Amino acid sequence: MKASQKDFKAQAAKAARTAQVFYFCGPDEAGAHDAAHTIAALLPDPGERIELTGAELKKDPVRLGDEARSISLFGDKRHIWVRASGDEAYDAVANLIDGEGEPCPVLIVASSASDKSRTAKLLAPRPDALVAMFYPPDLRSVAEAVKIMGDRAGVQLAGDLAERIARGSALDTRLAQSEVTKLALYLDASPEAPRKADMQALDAIGAPTEDDGFTALVNVVLGGELGKLASELRRMRELGMSPVGLLLAFERRAAQLAQLAARLGSRGDVHALLEAEVQARRVFWKDRRDLTDQLKRWRGKRLARLVARLTALHRALLGNSQSAELLLAQGLSDIARFAAQRS
Repeated sequence: MKASQKDFKAQAAKAARTAQVFYFCGPDEAGAHDAAHTIAALLPDPGERIELTGAELKKDPVRLGDEARSISLFGDKRHIWVRASGDEAYDAVANLIDGEGEPCPVLIVASSASDKSRTAKLLAPRPDALVAMFYPPDLRSVAEAVKIMGDRAGVQLAGDLAERIARGSALDTRLAQSEVTKLALYLDASPEAPRKADMQALDAIGAPTEDDGFTALVNVVLGGELGKLASELRRMRELGMSPVGLLLAFERRAAQLAQLAARLGSRGDVHALLEAEVQARRVFWKDRRDLTDQLKRWRGKRLARLVARLTALHRALLGNSQSAELLLAQGLSDIARFAAQRS
């Protein structure tokens, strides 16, 4: 069975009871990740979590089926969490569904994949599987999600504060959840004893903003501003920014550019499009100038190359965490030099 971004929540509870294999894909990796956590929380008896990577399953396609049907030493329940890229896990999934005996639940978060991928097409017709695809959200929807996070944590968030957290998190709900959790701890808030948050509290926990977060570096790199690159990379090191978190901000911006480029078409007016997006509150007004410039630089094949480069860089960071900062700096420098060669 398949679920769209809109109806996933309505199908989640039933799928958690009836399906065994869950495939979450689409350009919104944070949304796919959140959906996987939603299903894991809804499983009748999730038990122990076994984590595997797509690279591991590509090397050993039989392992997923073996793990899913094996019994732990003490007979405890388990579920398997797979983080893959594209169709890395295709052969492993094919072996899993061809095996005998009921497997434990398998949740696959597949970045750089869509519901048209081989794995998705393999699973979608099956009643014991769920395929769900997620697209990057806009500022308004993430701000609403942040307010819901706050309600669950006992933190009362006004609309402007929720939007600030959403922007500072580069529309990544995982980073936003981290900020809300820190706010709850700082305010000593809980659902039983809610507290109202304000800008001073957000500043106190060091929540990122447009000025001190990821956005400045994203704009320098994608705008090909080579004169500012060295100072921004130095700031990245001095502030101890998370390499993966920072790369997620780049992936978010690339996905946003892809959406805008699709709306623009081959001969559209960039300025008119961005004006309409700002009026519709799908684009924050402060981002209009940078997005206008970046949309002129990153179109068509150039944008496709950017997405592919970010995906490869993401895999490299996950596979070599000790050198992640250096790998990221090198990768961003290459992208900035390419961006400077404006078409």
